[in-house]
Amino acid sequence: MIGESKVRLLIVMSVAALLAGCATYISPLTEVAPKEAVCPSGVPAGVKCFRGRDSANSHYLIAVPQKWSGVLVVHAHGGPVLGDPPASRADEDIRRWAITLSEGHAWASSVFRQGGFAVTTAAEDTERIRQIFIHYIARPRVTLLHGQSWGTMVAARAAELYPNSWGGLLLTSSVIAGPTTYDFRLDLRAVYQHLCGNHPRPTEAQYPLSIGLPVGVKMSAQELASRADECLGIGKPAAQRTAEQLKKIKTIVDVIRIPEASILGHLTWGTISLQDVVSKTGGASPFGNHSVRYQGSDDDNGLNAALDAKGLRFKADPMAARAFAADVDYAGRFRVPVLTTHGINDSTVFVEGNDTLRQRMERHGVGANLVQTFVDSREHSYLGDPIYPPLFEALLKWVEQGIKPTPLGIANRCKEMAMQQANLCRFVPDYAPRPLASRIAPR
Repeated sequence: MIGESKVRLLIVMSVAALLAGCATYISPLTEVAPKEAVCPSGVPAGVKCFRGRDSANSHYLIAVPQKWSGVLVVHAHGGPVLGDPPASRADEDIRRWAITLSEGHAWASSVFRQGGFAVTTAAEDTERIRQIFIHYIARPRVTLLHGQSWGTMVAARAAELYPNSWGGLLLTSSVIAGPTTYDFRLDLRAVYQHLCGNHPRPTEAQYPLSIGLPVGVKMSAQELASRADECLGIGKPAAQRTAEQLKKIKTIVDVIRIPEASILGHLTWGTISLQDVVSKTGGASPFGNHSVRYQGSDDDNGLNAALDAKGLRFKADPMAARAFAADVDYAGRFRVPVLTTHGINDSTVFVEGNDTLRQRMERHGVGANLVQTFVDSREHSYLGDPIYPPLFEALLKWVEQGIKPTPLGIANRCKEMAMQQANLCRFVPDYAPRPLASRIAPR
């Protein structure tokens, strides 16, 4: 007799197979016209804003400058937002990306209807907001798709599901290496538990760390931070930590290859967000570490033996892995120009993931459609106002005139456009990221 969790997973797999095979047809005729609304604070003067909720129940926000360039930028936001996504999520992004409006481009963004890790439905919401704009606002001369952080997963999915909708793609601070992007968060959970033993505590119900948290169990970010501080002292200045705490932090930094400042953020993802992922794959985990040999500690043999002895090795469920990949992954068959930028020292999303994008596009014979740029920055959410105008300009010239940009040309143009802020144009034209396997242990 098949267990309930396996039945759920079979249903998930069936739906995922359908999602992977075809795009959902979206008709603007089923949509209600957006209503003009007061723009969020931080939006440039002279911009008209419109709000609405689409037929799939997604909030959205549209903004059109008074002197519109005729370019529409459809924005896929980062995150994802766990729980019921609020309409205000779009306000945060339009403030951050107000430079788009300052350049004269219209901006449209959906607050994806399904909270958490649901990439294909988010891609559908992204196409829907594009159609709403065309049907009720205006027909742009060109439409660009901009994915930021996790939103690049959405943008990549939307670009392959709806290839005729986009003139070009701008991908920034990209989560673009597919499911492999997230493997190291399980690695962190395993190594942390070996060192700390308080997540879960010995007095609490034990569970495979690969599920994040058991079904129905809630843990606040504050509670998790308290546990991490208890073990590592990460809430204290380094001078107030014990020698043991300093050694544990060094082990995590050296083995997982993340800076100290990002330990808590990644631990939170590997707990709360991972629980959300598993809830969408029938309760089974798409992640595993059973074959990983960890390196970088003072005693790698001892570390790996301890993980084995303590049962901190987990196998990915093959069906869950396929279901997760079917929803979030992409092939790399992009028919339109793709321009990217990423902070070289981004500790939230590793720059090495960009090498995966290059490999995939070259494998499918469309490598010529890709130009990658990199910035001397550790920032993730926003790299600074001077960075983006030359990227939009270069992408538009490529899309409309067939003039393919170069990283050096973009770097030089940034300094020309930024003028007094030219020192903030920190493009590194000759940088090339190493393969992701150099940063995340292969499995």
